[in-house]
Amino acid sequence: MTPQPHSQAGAVVKADDRAHVFHSWSAQDLIDPPAVAGAEGSYFWDYDGRRYLDFTSGLVFTNIGYQHPKVVAAIQEQAGRMTTFAPAFAVAARSEAARLIAERTPGDLDKIFFTNGGADAIEHALRMARLHTGRAKVLSAYRSYHGGTQQAINLTGDPRRWASDSAAAGVVHFWAPFLYRSRFYAETEEQEAARALEHLETTIAFEGPGTIAAIVLESIPGTAGIMVPPAGYLAGVREICDKYGIVFVLDEVMAGFGRTGEWFAADLFGVVPDLMTFAKGVNSGYVPLGGVAISQEIAATFGKRPYPGGLTYSGHPLACAAAVATINVMEEEGVVENARRLGADVVGPALAALAERHPSVGEVRGTGMFWALDLVRNRETREPLVPYNAAGEANAPMAAFGAAAKQHGLWPFVNMNRTHVVPPCNVSEAELKEGFAALDAALSVADEYTV
Repeated sequence: MTPQPHSQAGAVVKADDRAHVFHSWSAQDLIDPPAVAGAEGSYFWDYDGRRYLDFTSGLVFTNIGYQHPKVVAAIQEQAGRMTTFAPAFAVAARSEAARLIAERTPGDLDKIFFTNGGADAIEHALRMARLHTGRAKVLSAYRSYHGGTQQAINLTGDPRRWASDSAAAGVVHFWAPFLYRSRFYAETEEQEAARALEHLETTIAFEGPGTIAAIVLESIPGTAGIMVPPAGYLAGVREICDKYGIVFVLDEVMAGFGRTGEWFAADLFGVVPDLMTFAKGVNSGYVPLGGVAISQEIAATFGKRPYPGGLTYSGHPLACAAAVATINVMEEEGVVENARRLGADVVGPALAALAERHPSVGEVRGTGMFWALDLVRNRETREPLVPYNAAGEANAPMAAFGAAAKQHGLWPFVNMNRTHVVPPCNVSEAELKEGFAALDAALSVADEYTV
């Protein structure tokens, strides 16, 4: 679709937004949200006719791009047949979505509890773990994000937690492995994995193994920096959980449904958790949907004992119809394979080439359509391009980088000192090359701040 300018209509949308919409994670008087006129595939455009290649996939959820016709048609068909129905009933779209998801989850995660999104999936996973074990504490990593609801934000390990941290949510944080900025003085991936596992087990020992219900990890941390865990780490966490009777929860809200070049990132490591949360890519975000995939053992806890939780819109028919269509599209069009192939053959090499040309790129890391560039002031010291949690003038280098990318028609995912490369999983090679050209230009701006 060719964008057509409608500046007057855009002005009305913008005015109504500023008058009435309260935006998340924002100081309301300091933001200027772009007014979006439309979106299709890997692109969206504004009311002035400016088109952007979306290297954010929304918030890393449009895994099959915007407005895929088969998914739109499935939503329309479901709306014509049954727009909604209470969750206590068996409904075709809900049953089919659960079956298709369960067929793709690892191991025996065959029971699906539907939620409205990723944060409430985390909330319910924690509730299930606590009820299953009779324990209260949960452990999660620094450099993590698990959602904006009360338990999920306390579980989170980045600064968005600070304002809401009650210090009474039963959450203990620990350091997960990240060799580039190691907390363990490691020099190799093997050292980093071993020392991170030792740190985790020591934390458990000092907290009291019998007090800990769950360990919650993003399979590959997303917003916090796309740090692919070293070989053996997740398997080691699985062993620790088994040793102490702790429920292992993997958060696949961002990494799941093809993002890493596998259906789930857990498949990259051959690990089966006890509970796994999902959302986002399950239906490309077309209608809000999330869920918890549950092992047989934990499901059995609630075989004769009622599970004390639910949501009015659990397994909403429109959302489930979108999930069924999305999963079928991913199979029919080889979307997971596309992410795997282009990630290995195109994205990885192209980003490595950018790193060679630009002194602002300290590290390239990722897999599939899930990559991050760690931007630095100095490659030798690895000093981040901007300080941790920078704002205002301190964040000027990253703001300048982001503005330059947009000037070249690329909408970047920028967080702290990183830019993430997370386009739709069905992106084309030509679109990737277009995006890399824009990144090349924007990184030249970041280079101006290096020393």
